[in-house]
Amino acid sequence: MTATTIRQIEGAPTAYPDVPEGLSTAAAALDADMLWQRIETYVAHRWTERDVEWIVEGCGEWHPPLTPATISTVEIWRSGAWEAVSLNPSALGGYFLPGDGPYRFQGSVGAGDPPAAVLEAFRRLAEYMATSARGAPGTSFESVTAGSVTVSKRRDEAFAARAMSNSGAGDLLRNYRRA
Repeated sequence: MTATTIRQIEGAPTAYPDVPEGLSTAAAALDADMLWQRIETYVAHRWTERDVEWIVEGCGEWHPPLTPATISTVEIWRSGAWEAVSLNPSALGGYFLPGDGPYRFQGSVGAGDPPAAVLEAFRRLAEYMATSARGAPGTSFESVTAGSVTVSKRRDEAFAARAMSNSGAGDLLRNYRRA
């Protein structure tokens, strides 16, 4: 049996990791926080600490869906109020929830420096976004005429939505994906 996470409230970090070196001028000009947020929505790992709260229902084994996680308090909802509870660890490193709950887990996630693969994924994503974003914002077709020469450019409307895949960043982040 597996318990189910029904709500996750993740706070914002005070800062994101440093931007990797070697970015082009256009890529370095992009909002680094926006790029880190895109990466974090794609993976379950966090490299900068922030508060988190999970509400979990059901009985059985439960693992925090974000890593690395430090749980500071565990509570169960009883008689209209949260009540502190101690839980046994599960065989695979999570927690064993003996009843239906709901349970509230509070703590923090995030630690360490991003490894080289993650920094390379950031670089690829930034370079792709910088290259693909050229032209007037929100346009899918642009035509520029200089004298007798006309240059036309068509951009897929979903270029930003597909950036993680098209840039190759997603392949590098595979080991950090959500389960």
